[in-house]
Formats: sequence, structure tokens, C-alpha cells
Amino acid sequence: MWKIKRADQDGTEEVPFTAHEPGNDVQEVVSLHPQVTERQDTLLRMRMAIHQGLLDRINLSMLDKLPEEQIKAEISQVIPELLVAFDQPLNREERANLVDEVMDELLGLGPLEPLLKDESITDILVNGAETVFVERRGVLERMATRFQDEKHLMRIIQKVVSAVGRRIDESSPFVDARLKDGSRVNAIIAPLALDGSLLSIRKFAKVPISMDKLVALDSVPAAMAEVLRAIVQSRRNVLISGGTGSGKTTMLNALSSYIDERERIVTIEDSAELQLQQSHVARLETRPPNIEGRGEVNQRDLVKNALRMRPDRIIVGEVRAGEAFDMLQAMNTGHDGSMTTVHANNPRDSLSRVEQMIGMSGIDMPQRAARAQIASAINVVLQVSRLSDGRRKVTSLSEITGMEGDTITMQEIFRFKKEGVDENQQVIGHFEATGIRPKFLLEAEAQGIKLPAELFRPELKLG
Repeated sequence: MWKIKRADQDGTEEVPFTAHEPGNDVQEVVSLHPQVTERQDTLLRMRMAIHQGLLDRINLSMLDKLPEEQIKAEISQVIPELLVAFDQPLNREERANLVDEVMDELLGLGPLEPLLKDESITDILVNGAETVFVERRGVLERMATRFQDEKHLMRIIQKVVSAVGRRIDESSPFVDARLKDGSRVNAIIAPLALDGSLLSIRKFAKVPISMDKLVALDSVPAAMAEVLRAIVQSRRNVLISGGTGSGKTTMLNALSSYIDERERIVTIEDSAELQLQQSHVARLETRPPNIEGRGEVNQRDLVKNALRMRPDRIIVGEVRAGEAFDMLQAMNTGHDGSMTTVHANNPRDSLSRVEQMIGMSGIDMPQRAARAQIASAINVVLQVSRLSDGRRKVTSLSEITGMEGDTITMQEIFRFKKEGVDENQQVIGHFEATGIRPKFLLEAEAQGIKLPAELFRPELKLG
């Protein structure tokens, strides 16, 4: 909580300690509960001193071999000896919390561990040692969590990147890595980060979000989910488009659940995030260059190699560069039903992005030929968006129908129509059909999949 003093008041009041700073009518931020902060500072210093004392006493190589409960019990016995140096009595709750925090320092990521265990948090954003934000249900919120100093934060960052064989220092001041649970991590340090090291963690869902869950959350109407099932099972190639944090990977996971168990799937990612439930999945991940700048394996190398692995479908986590060309080649040469994602604001822009990526492959291809490749390879474009209220929704389902001259032709099948916002700033809108009957229905019917014509009735409201 902030403790503030307003211009029109004599005393102070408390306001939530969130992502928003106190308003313009605030005359002075008096403190952040000085009596609590002072106690927290004391406990933080005690925790760091105890942590250092334990490092001097224990054999670090044995930590991975002992069960956590045994480590915790032994630490509990040692802590009273280390507390003698502090003239600070602790109650039972503070002592238990101190043991947990020291355990987090020894075995985990220190102050970040409680945030990683909180399932309501999807993103953790650290802006220097004293500023931590989290995202809950699409909304940013500032936390009281902090590190002792910049060295403490750097030690946590080094622990993350070293665990996956990466490095971060002045010569290589930013890194992408992942935690052992699959959470994606990006860190950037001085001299690039001016006000302290920056750490971003995109948490990995312990339980994959299924299509049924997305329907329950009103991210996708049930009728559209049935159409998506038909698209995947009839082996149409899908491009999922959306901005950062819009739910592209979540949608890719949900769509993959419709793939037949008998098919061999090869997944290719920069940072492994996909949680496919099928038994026959071959997972590939890129490798950055080593300290000498050698040994890099990029997505394009893996896509080329995947073609030799007898895949039924290839799923690329996200196309960013020249691998888009190889992905299109795969879609055009017998790997029907392949999927990938791309950063773009709308379906038409997503095709322009893929066209630009073909140019990044180093292959000199005429514009018309590149567009013909795209029109031939991709059958469906699914646009996902993060709305202003934090909710994620599928905002468009479009089908690519071919070429007219030099233009790729596309028709929208379903869309989310935004009508405004209510008094709580929640977006008001509905899903509707455009009235166009997609061409992929013929392929679906050939596979024995039938969808009612009623689903595509003009301006039919879904959900």
C-alpha cells in the first residue's frame, strides 16, 4: 500500500500499491509504510547474511542429492546459531518465513519464488532491484517484492542463464533462456539497461489450456471451436497471427489437441513452450552461439532437418526470418496440417510479414512467386488479440482462397465485433459469422467431417 497525503486533506490515507502511481491530487507520497519497510529491510539483511553463512558451512554439491524436506530441517537447526549475531527476536511465523526465503535463495530464484508459485500470475517483470511488476488476468500490478541490491539481482539472473548453458556479461549483455519448468526468460543488463538489470519471465502453464477452457473463458465461441476442429482434422495449414502476449502459443497448443494420435509431429521452437499431449512428438529447440561465436543452430536449420525426420506435421513455434520460406516449402510438399505463428496486427498484415521473411531467406524470388507460395501453402489465418481490458480473444478466422493478379485473396469467415466498453472498462462485443461458406468444408467433408450450414448463416451471433 502507498501512504499518501492529498492536497485537500490534513492527514494521510492508504491506497493500493498497484501499477498506477498516485493521482495528480496527491501532494506528497509520505512513505511506503515505514514501520513495515524497516522491518522488511531488517529481515532482508538477515536473510542474506544467513544465506552467506550457510554457503560457508554446507557442501553445495550435496544439495541436489538430498530431499527438500531434509535440507529444510537441517537449515532450521542451523539458523538459530546464525541469528545470534542479530539482536532481533523473531516470532514463529517470521522464523518459518525466513527458513522458506533462505531455501528459495539456496535452491530457487530468491524473491521471485513466491511469484513463480502463484498460479494467478502469468508474467513477472523486474525493472531493477527495487521494482517488480506482475501481470494477473491481463492487468499489470506492482508488487512489494524487491532484491537487496543490483548484485543480488545479477546473481539470480546468472543462476537462471547458467542452468541452461547460456551466459550473460558485458560482452553479451542480453539473453533468452528458460527455467526448468519451461517458463521463458529474457534478461538484459548494463550497459544496455540504464537503470538496473531487466528480467522478464513468461510463466509456463502447469496445465495446458485446452480448447474447452478457451470456450469457457469466452475467448472462442463453441461454434468456432467446432470449425477449428474440422480445420485441424482435415489437415489444413494454419497461420496464427497476433501481437505480443495475445495468446498465440496458447491457441497453438489448443489446436494441436485435435491432431490424431497416430501422426508423427515435429515441433521447432526458439524456447520450448509447446505442451503437446500426443505420444509421438519430436521436440527440437534452437541453440545460440557459444562464447567463441560458433555452434549456432537456428530455426531454419531445424526446419530443413525436420523434413528428413519423416514428419506428418511440422509445428514451428514462431517464424521470424528465413525459416518462413522453408516452412512454406514443407506445407507445399506433403506436410499438410502444419502450423506456425507470426507477429502481426491483422490477417492481411500477417501475410505481408511472411512475404518479408521470404526475402530474409537470401533467395531472390519475384514478388508474385513469393505470394503464390504463400497462397498455395497457407489455408487458414487465425487472428488472436489482447483486448484493452486484458482478455484474449480470437478476433478473426479467415481463409486464403488463391490469387487474383498479384494479390492474395482472402475471405473472413468469423469475426469478433467490438461494440464499446462498459462502466468497468470491460470490452463489449460479440462473435458473428460473415455469411461466407469456406472452401475448406469440401476437404473436411471428404474426411468425413460435416459441419451444419447454420454455423455460417450471415450475421449469426455465436456464443
